[in-house]
Amino acid sequence: MKEFTVVIVGGGPSGLAISALLTQNSISHTILEKEDCNASLWRKNAYDRLNLHLASEFCSLPLMPHPPSGPTYLTKDQFLQYIDKYVNHFDLKPRYYCVVESAKYNEVKNKWVVEVKNTLEGILEVYGAKFLVIASGENSEGFIPNVHGLGKFEGDVVHSKYYKSGSKYKSKDVLVVGCGNSGMEIAYDLQNWGANTSIVIRNPLHVFTRNMIRIGMRLVQHFPVYIADTIITILAKLKYGDLSKYGIYRPKDGPLYLKNITGKSAVIDVGTIEKIKEGSIKVVPSGIKKIEKKNVIFENNMEKEFDAIVFATDYKSVANEWLKDYKYALNEKGFPKNPFPKHWKGDHGLYCAGLARKGLFGVKKDAEAIAEDINQTLKLIK
Repeated sequence: MKEFTVVIVGGGPSGLAISALLTQNSISHTILEKEDCNASLWRKNAYDRLNLHLASEFCSLPLMPHPPSGPTYLTKDQFLQYIDKYVNHFDLKPRYYCVVESAKYNEVKNKWVVEVKNTLEGILEVYGAKFLVIASGENSEGFIPNVHGLGKFEGDVVHSKYYKSGSKYKSKDVLVVGCGNSGMEIAYDLQNWGANTSIVIRNPLHVFTRNMIRIGMRLVQHFPVYIADTIITILAKLKYGDLSKYGIYRPKDGPLYLKNITGKSAVIDVGTIEKIKEGSIKVVPSGIKKIEKKNVIFENNMEKEFDAIVFATDYKSVANEWLKDYKYALNEKGFPKNPFPKHWKGDHGLYCAGLARKGLFGVKKDAEAIAEDINQTLKLIK
């Protein structure tokens, strides 16, 4: 058994951030990453045109802020360059090809026992640790709803996790299901590539420019959330007008309030709204009832044939599949069982980072809280 004070599962931004902080405090630890690289979701499963929606001041990891002279909004490649610099600066060394098969808490020895399959060498490894950190991400696996007839759909079906660009869909009829940031940006990308694009928008949603969100995030550092919400909602109304005539309705509650309570983000508009207004992206105000060959029948009985369907329909955490004693920190869906802001801390030295649907800003806060808690716990033991 390989012994460490802390075992971190996941080599994305959360795992790297905690590793950097533990390194600063000389706490022995290791990162177990199932892929062959760090930040694999960003490197392998992000669509080509992806840019960070939040200003760089809200997208840094602990101990290394972005320089004020740098770009306000980072591209995917710029963010990955930052990750590479971060890993090199703190000399972080994730163990790649390490797929965690089970993690259990041994109450007799008061430690976590983690069984790992090393897929590079084809061997089973066992790790022991006083603390275990779940940093495998909230976007582990794409979720596609169980739609009647989907299995026999005669076109392409892809989850947004695996969508790269709309280049192969020129002149094709494509339906996007899901109207969060991924769905709206993918619809924009598809239309730019010449696809005949439709998007399902069933629920109310907030739409802002990224500068409006930046204003809101700055305001909320000094004023109550409702004041920030009121100001940026007025700005959105002035820019976009009444969107209900296009099938888009605003929620009654404010965007930052909803983010805090539900984890659901407002839509950061990349140009999709203008394309909806001009009619080049069609809004379908109803969910899918069933699919027959290429024909999609909606709940409002509208029918249309499509060549492809892109599901931008959320992700699911898979931590519960390997974490046998998940009840110490997670609920049945693999997300924190404890309410914000103590969501990151479980029992028996179990922590979860980056699972609160707070984006990179939340990743930084979680990492700092977890590393400090481990540091203070170790001081008490000594």
